Order: sequence, then structure tokens, then C-alpha cells
Amino acid sequence: MLTLEPLRPDHAEALLDFERTNRAFFARSIPDRGDDYFARFADRHAALLAEQAEGVCRFHVIRDAAGVLVGRVNLVDLADGGAELGYRVAESATGRGVAGAAVAEVCRLAATAYGLRFLTAVTTVDNPASQAVLTRNGFELGREFLLGDRPALAYRRDLTDLVGPADPADPADPG
Repeated sequence: MLTLEPLRPDHAEALLDFERTNRAFFARSIPDRGDDYFARFADRHAALLAEQAEGVCRFHVIRDAAGVLVGRVNLVDLADGGAELGYRVAESATGRGVAGAAVAEVCRLAATAYGLRFLTAVTTVDNPASQAVLTRNGFELGREFLLGDRPALAYRRDLTDLVGPADPADPADPG
């Protein structure tokens, strides 16, 4: 069983370990974060928590059944009913449905708890696993572009199907 937890201050050590352990794995399919990211991780973590407190972003860690941090899934730049989805899963957790389940859950949260109507996401052309996660979760391919020096794909997911119908007895619903 997987759980998604909103990012907290006490996640810092496990999150830094996760990022360090998987750095080379991630760099095979997405641009590397660079040495400065790791050198200034504490400052970066504090900045993410501040953004989350302001409601600009929603950051989550993914824990497996044993409570081990195996990934992260984030919604950034919340504005105008939408946000950009980003996620990464530990190499040791790939191929087990972790990314797909986490993306499905964050889509549900985005629609029901965060009031979002759509999400966007990008992945590199040479990352078919990420493309599959997105398409299985209802994202539709938009356009191809360059992410740094790598060919990438943009996706979009309408979230309105995840929100139940309005209550017909609700007087505030113009119906």
C-alpha cells in the first residue's frame, strides 16, 4: 500500500537521501538537478515548505507499505484552476505501479481537495515509462518541444471527471 503525505519539515533527511541515491537514475531520463541543489538542500526544502504554505504549490512524498520514502509527486504553480504535475520514483520502486498510483491519487486530490480543473505535465521523449503513466491517468499529448537540450512532450489532463455531480438540492447551484 502506498501513501501520499504533504511535504513536511521532518521529510528533509529522507528526501535528500532519496534524491542522492537516485540522482544518476533520474539523470538518465530528465535533466540533472545539479550540485548546487544538493549543497543547498536545506534552504531549498525550506523554500518549498514556504511555497506550500502560501498555496502556490502542493508537494507530496510517496511512502511504500514499510514507510520508506520511494518518490515524490508535486503540483507547482497553482493558478487559474490548473497546475503542473511533476513526479519521480526511486529506481528500486520502478515497475511496481508506484508512479501510476501516486499520479492517480494526486489527480484526485487536485480535483477534490485543491479545487483544480486541469493539470499539465512534461516528460522527455526518451522516457516511455513516464509517458505511459501519464496516458494511463488520462493525460492527453499536446506538443513536442525542447527541455534544455532534450526533446520533450507536453501533456494535459482535464480533472472535471473526478469531481462528482453538483447536488441538485443545493440552492447555490444554478443547475
